[in-house]
Amino acid sequence: MLFTLGRGKSLQVGVTICCLIAFVLFGYDQGVFGGILQMEDWLDQFDHPSDSETGIIVSCYNLGCLTGCVLNFIFGEKLGRRKTIWTAMGLVIIGATLQATAFTVPHLVIGRLVTGFGTGMKTSTVPMYQSELCDRKYRGRLVSAETLFVGVGIVFAYWFDFGMSYVGGPIAWRLPLAFQIIFALVVVVLVFALPESPRWLFKHGREQEAVQVLCDVFGKEPTDEYIRAEVHAIHHAIELEAAEKKSYSCISIFKNDRLRTGHRVLLAWGAQFMNQLGGINLVVYYIPSVLVQNVGMTPHLAQIIGGCVQMMFMFGSILPALALDRMGRRKTMMWGSAGLGVCMLMISILLSRVGFTGGQACASASVAFFFLYNLIFGTGMNCVPWVVVPEILPLHARTRGTAVGISSNWLWNFFVVMITPVIINRLQWKAYLIFVITNFLFVPIIYFFYPETSNFRLEDIDEFFTSGGNPVKVAKEMSKAMRAGNDAEKLSSVSEKEKVEIEHSYSISRRAFNGEALVAVLINPEKYHNSAAYFASHTVSTNQLITVIEGIGLKEWKIVDVPFDGFAEKARALWREDTEEGVDDRLNSRAYAALSTVALLDEGNRYGSNFENEVESGWDEGEDTLKENFKRLLE
Repeated sequence: MLFTLGRGKSLQVGVTICCLIAFVLFGYDQGVFGGILQMEDWLDQFDHPSDSETGIIVSCYNLGCLTGCVLNFIFGEKLGRRKTIWTAMGLVIIGATLQATAFTVPHLVIGRLVTGFGTGMKTSTVPMYQSELCDRKYRGRLVSAETLFVGVGIVFAYWFDFGMSYVGGPIAWRLPLAFQIIFALVVVVLVFALPESPRWLFKHGREQEAVQVLCDVFGKEPTDEYIRAEVHAIHHAIELEAAEKKSYSCISIFKNDRLRTGHRVLLAWGAQFMNQLGGINLVVYYIPSVLVQNVGMTPHLAQIIGGCVQMMFMFGSILPALALDRMGRRKTMMWGSAGLGVCMLMISILLSRVGFTGGQACASASVAFFFLYNLIFGTGMNCVPWVVVPEILPLHARTRGTAVGISSNWLWNFFVVMITPVIINRLQWKAYLIFVITNFLFVPIIYFFYPETSNFRLEDIDEFFTSGGNPVKVAKEMSKAMRAGNDAEKLSSVSEKEKVEIEHSYSISRRAFNGEALVAVLINPEKYHNSAAYFASHTVSTNQLITVIEGIGLKEWKIVDVPFDGFAEKARALWREDTEEGVDDRLNSRAYAALSTVALLDEGNRYGSNFENEVESGWDEGEDTLKENFKRLLE
């Protein structure tokens, strides 16, 4: 299968550009109405709506987005990623047309609802599509780049509105609303040249096509070790789900099965809850109104300052777009929430002085914290929830779980946008205290409940939740093991003899299951204790370690303090006779030799010094014999 954008880097760039433009449209949709609300012709056309009516007109879009997430929950898995994006763009085009031609409030509301349907489907699909078609090393920064381009869309919409406000007349607000169509058409054209998600194809039995997509996206051949490792990991995730021996219904994703799916869906939902309840849409939608009503600026000056505030959102998003995989998800969310809380607290304190001596100076000073708030939000809580939602979910629940997670964004977006005009007018400076409390509460929630997912393969994140331990602690230990796998760092902490042995073993099967290395640790755990993390970090999947350890009978053995007990059923499911082909794929012949030799050694000799000789003699037995011995090991 060849795509019109080619193979390898060019195809990856095409996927990324398509996703980024889709999120520019998302940002444009978010920001375009903020500048229109103050235009005289718009106010005259719709009879100067009250605060409550304005809240309904603005927030009905968010209600439509929530409905779009529900539509994706129901139909997204059947449609696949590409068809869902096409459908979403079609709805945006219809909705934008209705908005741009509106002459009554109901007409406008219907247009915003339909646009919302498309945006809800788009935002619950595009990050997942990007995550499934990129290298895990770049997943965080690529999905973060989408949120950077949300900021680009918001800023573009804001200044477009500002420029059109000098034109006057109906075109001043109708043209910005119609401009949504341009972005949607570009995305529709680009998606025609892009592949379907390989993970979706695997799940729906189209394996040959899925492997070809992986090869085209990464510019490699099916026999390449990288492609084989990706295929193995996806197969493993599907097998793990199949071991549950049930079909996954809509309701089942809310249940805590062995994959802890319900727990993970709740984490996805909570991430987007925190994204919205920090108060960002008070700033995005209503900053000109806030500056007029709370700070006392003129509408014209408020429009200019508001546009500059929105630019900080975009500038703040640059850092995670470049470095989120190094910054980490947890730390970025925690310090981001804490920073937002401090900004809201300072805004509240300064605005509370309005009406007293020096009150106007304090009100003006509060503007600095609106700037800082948007900068911190762009760097922290803007990007991470969009990355976490698709990556924390298991494969079987990724489509529906992402829809549920993003629905939280739109539900609470609707709530905040609906109440903001009322609380700003009635509570004044006290309104900001609500968001002070929510932001500070988010810090311990993130610390205790959200595992670090940076730099892990999507399928490896299953390990956090299937090991039986606290996912946050398991993620920390697995992350330590991964960091310990850095050759230079690890080799500096072991003896010269071990360096040679490690390098020899590692060179045999660099990305495959390093069975020989594992057995070396099992044979002489004291000698190789310092290297355990190194060996663990160079496996295709920790579940494969679990399988071998269970088969050997060392149920209490640990790698970097991650317990591997209680997995006998999983071992049998993964390595039964009818998956022998899977065994062939996962283990190289040298690993067969090492593992089979251990199985044949007497108990008293298991930790003896003859291991190397025994392996060499086992190697000579032939691959078929080794397979039989290995099967005996797991019976």
